[in-house]
Amino acid sequence: MRNFVQPGENITVTAMAAANSGDGVKLGNLFGIASGDTAIGDPLVIVTTGVFDMPKVSTDDLAVGDAIYWKAADTAVTSTASGNTKIGVAVSAAGNPSGSVRVRLNGTF
Repeated sequence: MRNFVQPGENITVTAMAAANSGDGVKLGNLFGIASGDTAIGDPLVIVTTGVFDMPKVSTDDLAVGDAIYWKAADTAVTSTASGNTKIGVAVSAAGNPSGSVRVRLNGTF
């Protein structure tokens, strides 16, 4: 195809905030995991698909297959849809209390 650009798993964006490798990054309707450290205004490669261990709201009780939402205020994932952005599904169980859950990113939302 003449109009194919790339597979899209890794997208280079301009960092709107400082980010460390492994941080969740949300830009409008695009969400991914920072592949490296960067400062505001620098290029940042985010990974938009795959499975990642992510920090979660410790009181959430998650089962495999539960919808996962990004809670920007806490820079963590949650099972609470209201006011948050859906980013994927849990692929591991994570009870209350626990600090992380394994998440498969949807790539787009």
